[in-house]
Parts: sequence; C-alpha cells; structure tokens
Amino acid sequence: MPVFLQQRASLRPFHTFGTDARAAWMAVADSVDTLRSLRQDSRVRDLPWLVLGAGSNVLFASDFEGLVIRMAIPGVAEVDGDGDAWCIRVGGGENWSDLVAQLVHAERPGLENLAGIPGTVGAAPIQNIGAYGVELAERLHSVTVWDGRRDVLHEMAPEECGFGYRDSVFKGDAGASDAAPAGPGRIVVAVTLRLPRRWQAVAGYAELERELCARGVERPGPREVFDAVLAIRSRKLPDPRILGNAGSFFKNPIVSREIHAELLAHAPSLVSYPLAGGRYKLAAGWLIDACGLKGYTRGRAGVFEKQALVLVNRGGASGQEIWELAQEVQERVRERFGVSIEPEPRIIGA
Repeated sequence: MPVFLQQRASLRPFHTFGTDARAAWMAVADSVDTLRSLRQDSRVRDLPWLVLGAGSNVLFASDFEGLVIRMAIPGVAEVDGDGDAWCIRVGGGENWSDLVAQLVHAERPGLENLAGIPGTVGAAPIQNIGAYGVELAERLHSVTVWDGRRDVLHEMAPEECGFGYRDSVFKGDAGASDAAPAGPGRIVVAVTLRLPRRWQAVAGYAELERELCARGVERPGPREVFDAVLAIRSRKLPDPRILGNAGSFFKNPIVSREIHAELLAHAPSLVSYPLAGGRYKLAAGWLIDACGLKGYTRGRAGVFEKQALVLVNRGGASGQEIWELAQEVQERVRERFGVSIEPEPRIIGA
C-alpha cells in the first residue's frame, strides 16, 4: 500500500521545543505494514531515518536531511500474565502520560511514579524513562521491535535491551541521533508491561516523600502517589505549549566515592544520592543552580527560573541557539566542579 510522504515538512508542530526545522521527508506510521512500505519506497529507503514520538525528548539544532517517521501505532490490551503480575501490551504510538493515568484508574498500578512524563510509549524504552525512584526497565516484560534491515518482527526481553540510567541498546539504532544509518534500523513498535499484583508504594524519593507528607498521606495508595507526582511535576516544569522545552535537559552525573568526597569538601550543601558500588548520583539541577545559571538568558533561549535542569525557548529561539546555551551550561559546570553533564534529549544536527 502506498504511504503518503510529505516533502520539506515543517517539524515545528511535532516537537516540544517548538523551534523551526524541516525534514526532507515525513510520514506517519500507524502499523508495521506502513514501515514495510516505506522500506520499499525508493525515495526514502536509503536516507537516514528518524522515528519521532511526541517530540518531547529531542532538539533539532538544524534541519533533518532524511525521513522523519511520526510513530502512531495504537493499541492497549491486557494479555496473559501470571500469578505475580498483570501484563499489558501497548502500541508504540500511544501517549505515555495518558496510559499511566488509564492504568492507575483501572487498578493496574505500578507506573504511578512515572506519571506526567510526556512522549509516546515507543520512546519510553529508548530512554529507559525514570522518575521518583522507578525506572521503566523495572516494569517491563518485553519490547517488540521491527528490524527494518531484515524485515523481522521480534520480542526482546529486558536483559537484552542493555538498560542503564537513561540508556538502552536502542539509542544506537536508527533515529537515536543525526548520525543514524541509512534506511530503517531497529524500531520499537510495542511494549509489554509487567505490573505487580502485590503492589507496594515506591515513596522513598525525598521530594515525593515530602509531597505526600504535606498532603497528610501516611500510607499512600497508587492514586495518592500518582496525584503527588503530577503535583510536583506541574510546579517544576513549564507547559511546552506556553514555553517550549523538553523537560529535564541534562542527566544527573554519576561519580566515584573519591570524587564525591572532594566535591562535598568544597560544597557541603551538594545534593547527591548514594548508588550501589560506592558511586554517587549528583543532582545536575543543583550544580547548574550553584553556578548562578537558574533564570539565565542567552539570546532567545534560557534556563528555567523554577528548575535549572530545564532549558526553554523564550520565543523564537532556533535549535542552534538552545544548543549553544546547553554547551555554555556544560562548560560552566565543568569549570566550577570538574564534572561533565550530558544532554538527556537527542540532539539532531549539532
């Protein structure tokens, strides 16, 4: 079946930074058959491919001279689980935030700590999204991928996905960067979740614990955690419809025990979290704030006044302007603390 291809398509409506950028070609994929049709199309099969969900974790520093595929594969269905968990299969084009709300209200808890995260379900395992003490990898049964090079559809178990902190094997596939290989690579088309029947609240994350305490909740259920997470996010993060952004722009850096001790000696108020193996995760927002950059503006791009992790388009900024601001923030943190902070969004065309 022929697929509608749009040439020199504007990407501005399809990513949350809202900067001007164009794709050489763009198509909407609502099925694996659509992907197969594109694979056969001589106009685009040899170009770089970029799969775009809700565009909430990408920065276009320039145009994309390839094929942008807007992921729209639908479907939410409960499938055979086991005595310990419910299993829910979800199409890659479903909205993640809506899915979490739907499952919590259907008494299928387990994702409430990940409430309010923008984006599509297909993008979630690429980034191994996480928040407030829970990562997606902990709630996965499998990831369904279409390997475009071999035209094979197969399931990947969590241990095959190379999950790490905001990382997975899928980041090396087509669409993970502007260096994507020509033609289709491995594309996430569905995710099967594994949600525990014996649910226990994950409420030890300090900020979440404070919010629940302020609400007078001593023994939170799924809906209390869900509501608390949404309240925190609404206070910290700007609405991208009003102020273009991609949420947290930088990852929290992880350092050794020795480096952590050195930093703490010079900055006793350093915010950090102990990890296994004697390592520590540093709060990148604290590092940026300590450099005096919260609320900082460079041209038409800026650091959000309420959360230093968030870079914003103050109106009319180009992707290149935002990327230059990001690099300045990285350099300022490196100069003061000797620590490198990495971008969380995909940077296209830098």
